[in-house]
Amino acid sequence: MRGTPAKNGFSFPPEWHPHRGTWISWPRPEGISFPGKYHEAIEDIAGLIKTLVTLEEVHLNVPNDNYKRIVTDFLKARHVPMRRVFFHFIPTNEAWARDHGPAFVLRKRRGKSQAAIVDWGFNAWGGKYPPWDSDDNVPTRIAEELKLPVFYPGIVMEGGAVDFNGAGTVMTTTSCLLNKNRNRGLSKTRIEKYLRDYYGQKHVIWLGEGIEGDDTDGHIDDLARFIDERTIAIGIETNRRDPNYRILQKARRALDTARDQDGKLFNIVELPMPRPISYEGQRVPATYVNFYFANSSLLVPTFGQRDRDRKAIAVLQKHLPKRRVIGVDCRKLIWGLGAIHCFTQQQPRY
Repeated sequence: MRGTPAKNGFSFPPEWHPHRGTWISWPRPEGISFPGKYHEAIEDIAGLIKTLVTLEEVHLNVPNDNYKRIVTDFLKARHVPMRRVFFHFIPTNEAWARDHGPAFVLRKRRGKSQAAIVDWGFNAWGGKYPPWDSDDNVPTRIAEELKLPVFYPGIVMEGGAVDFNGAGTVMTTTSCLLNKNRNRGLSKTRIEKYLRDYYGQKHVIWLGEGIEGDDTDGHIDDLARFIDERTIAIGIETNRRDPNYRILQKARRALDTARDQDGKLFNIVELPMPRPISYEGQRVPATYVNFYFANSSLLVPTFGQRDRDRKAIAVLQKHLPKRRVIGVDCRKLIWGLGAIHCFTQQQPRY
């Protein structure tokens, strides 16, 4: 499609816009996301899918029919209802659909909703984890299956690096989007123009760096998230010796003065942080803000820390009374340095 999404009347809807379904890329045993822990991690993935299929369709990317058979048998053995699970023969290098998946944009024409896909470039988080050729092809492959037009911005962008309030504001971090390993030579002003042109946004909020253990150079979906048009949730670390204390306090202060597309201040909701979790001596980016809006619900990662898990769910439930807030065990998934939001990509209803 010619021009940009914004010039054609498209914009990126908020995650709480009704979904047609959720896209997930099934991991490969030989992939690098879960070294030595693949079989444990896919247990958490099965639990996530089992919850999701009660809410909406689940679209699984697998490389071929043999994988389809293996995954089907695995899910059925764990009593996952398969009626709303759909397989697509789209190979991937790794499992993080939030970052390599399509960005669906919507517009209204003659009273009807229309969709298109933005296919951003993908380079495995600044070239850290080659190869990434299959991941980079995913958005266009999905567009071909859905028969949707595609926009190609020509720069690198990951879905976990941006978050949207649905009214024209996008939130991101300087540590990721301005990193030279993504789009060397592009200024902050140029990046903002891409966010406006290809996501259809009016205003950009910039926070600083991401949390400890995040290998993406600081994705916003581990730091702070919109829960509605006027409200932002952020994790708060209370242990002053934890590296996240400084990072999150700095982000919290920035949000105190951040304004939306209309110049209004936001409501800020503070969530606890899980106690530090490490795997083979490496800190992993465990956080409750890596939640995912599904139809009528909010899925929140939990980490086997009963007190903090419950508190995070209770705070979010208080602020989202019309949604069911559901905890999903991510103790094994987080070993791959991501949780629910990192693993999913919503397809809005249109």
